[in-house]
Amino acid sequence: MDDLMPLLTYCTLMSGTPGPNNMMLVASGAHHGYRRTLPAILGINAGGAVQTFVTCLGLGALFLAWPLAHTALKLAGTAYMLVLAWKLAGAPAAQDRPPAQMRFTHAALFQAVNPKSWIKAITLASVFMPTGLGLVQGALVVSALGAAVGFPCVSMWALFGTWIGRFLKSPARRRAFNAIMAASLAVLALMLLR
Repeated sequence: MDDLMPLLTYCTLMSGTPGPNNMMLVASGAHHGYRRTLPAILGINAGGAVQTFVTCLGLGALFLAWPLAHTALKLAGTAYMLVLAWKLAGAPAAQDRPPAQMRFTHAALFQAVNPKSWIKAITLASVFMPTGLGLVQGALVVSALGAAVGFPCVSMWALFGTWIGRFLKSPARRRAFNAIMAASLAVLALMLLR
């Protein structure tokens, strides 16, 4: 594979930058710790790998045939992330009880509605599919590499949440943290429009 380094770089950037998955993992890590967040981490990676595999097998070709559909998905994904950023910025600072712990299945299925995951899967299918392998083998390689790179990237977000959770005891700190995370998500959403 000639495009291994760009593929790995792209997967690192998509998995390691702020997005819906990572925002949920930070919150889960802050409230539940890394070990109890691990099922969500595994679910995100498994769901993303299945999504990428299916996209590489044919859905990516559909978006290549109709580039306007890809553009529409990019716009919808950007809008969705901006809404999430807005909600996060306005989230209440009081925490009467921690949010429910995300399960493996929920995290895996969330990838089907996560615009950033679709953008990643479509880009992997349309830009990074290896030409020297068959369709199924190429899809397996791209999916496996995406999951292998994704696991440590999203784990870092959960670990960050675990660490930062100790410092978010006051409402003012929670508001500041929410504002920073919301701004990061909004910047990422706007970068997707390029």
